[in-house]
Amino acid sequence: MELLLVEDNKKISEFMIQGLEESGFSVTLVENGVDARSRLNDTNWNIILLDIMLPDIDGMELLQYIRYKKITTPVLVISALGDPDDKVKALSYGADDYLTKPFHFKELVARIHALDRRRKMNYESSSEVLVCGDLKMYLDEHKILRKDKEIILTHLEFKLLKFLIENKNKVVSRTQILISVWGINHHINTNIVDVYISYLRNKIDGEFETKIIETIKGRGYRIKSL
Repeated sequence: MELLLVEDNKKISEFMIQGLEESGFSVTLVENGVDARSRLNDTNWNIILLDIMLPDIDGMELLQYIRYKKITTPVLVISALGDPDDKVKALSYGADDYLTKPFHFKELVARIHALDRRRKMNYESSSEVLVCGDLKMYLDEHKILRKDKEIILTHLEFKLLKFLIENKNKVVSRTQILISVWGINHHINTNIVDVYISYLRNKIDGEFETKIIETIKGRGYRIKSL
């Protein structure tokens, strides 16, 4: 498994590289955001391990760049920033998982394997087309059409819409959405679900007469098949 490690602390990177290589991974180290950005397309990375506090382009900026370029490689953020707001921010920018320093090495390896399993499952099902009424979602092309009009979504909006369509005509709670789309604990006090539902609603329903994303008061949200 090919890993791209973005970490500027030499002591931490040496520890991680030694342990990961002993665990059977191939690790390429870059020590700043600029070099990381130039190496993103060098190979077909399985996982990107990303520190936040980097000397030039910080990890949050790099994360946004990765998703802006539609690079779908799973990103595991590994950071000393342990505040829930930092985790929410990273996940909202497109991180797939978040591990706080210091960490147990066995947990790091377990999270890498979990992300790789998820990546393989997504790849195997990537030829699917999800349909909800006049809305079509082409997973392999990261493409959305409603009445043949293409709708451009961000990485997180795409994940949210996919979850809603997979549960179409069912009410899903904010907690279910947080866990399934962002992978974060429902005890974190955040309105991020409402914010992204609003983003999605503006794009999916905005100019169309028939609205398909519903707010179910006191329960959550539902996308309905027309």
